Amino acid sequence: MTNLTSMKAFLLVPAAAVAISVAGGRERSAPPADRVPVIVELFTSEGCSSCPPADAVLIDLVEHQPVSGALVIGLSEHVDYWDRQGWRDPFSSHGFTERQSAYAASAGSGEVYTPQMFVDGGAPFVGSDRARAISVITRAAATAKPVVSLQLSADVLTVSVPRDRQTASAPVWLAIVEDGLSSSVTGGENAGRSLRHAAVTRRLVSIGKTDKDGGFAREVPLGLDAKWKRAALHAVVFVQPESIGRVAAAGSIALAAAKEIAR
Repeated sequence: MTNLTSMKAFLLVPAAAVAISVAGGRERSAPPADRVPVIVELFTSEGCSSCPPADAVLIDLVEHQPVSGALVIGLSEHVDYWDRQGWRDPFSSHGFTERQSAYAASAGSGEVYTPQMFVDGGAPFVGSDRARAISVITRAAATAKPVVSLQLSADVLTVSVPRDRQTASAPVWLAIVEDGLSSSVTGGENAGRSLRHAAVTRRLVSIGKTDKDGGFAREVPLGLDAKWKRAALHAVVFVQPESIGRVAAAGSIALAAAKEIAR
């Protein structure tokens, strides 16, 4: 595990499998009614020897959904401050480094390290601690939150956030995440290893802000990169008041079937 204590603040998410239905040529997200969506962010790097166990924890959380009552939505965010240590992580972004630093600044601790995990924007912990992750996710799922409704037609995502006091006047974020990615690392601390990942965040952008009553509705062109494997992609939308803080609402939808619908 490494520490980084002096990083610039940044304001800026794969997601778990969800049930979907097709109606009128559109896909609609339909998370199980008895499950509360929980955003799990992992700040990681292929250059960090402590990170592969944390990557394995996120893979398990996303693929197996081990927490009753929770729909785990993962965001694997690869930081770039390890890229000068002998291996450039192909999934790294300085934006994720800045987002992690913003979390640290918001908490007043300045503590930044890999692997670092945040559940619904709460207090961080070491990302390889599966027992801690399960415990924190369980607590997060005990509190109901609004579910972001997502509809998909071709490459246009329709986002709807219901009016709720929890989501009032808050930023809305869109992440495109990809599962099933891997790398054969040839340098740095993980040289010679083959590393697997789930929920790799390919893009994380702001798409607007909820109104004073917490409502939000918008159509968002996705603009997917041709190099990404559509069958492995999810769109994740979440509402996070104060830009960096507790996640107040979330939703996720698989992008695979929309291509078939559009034909």
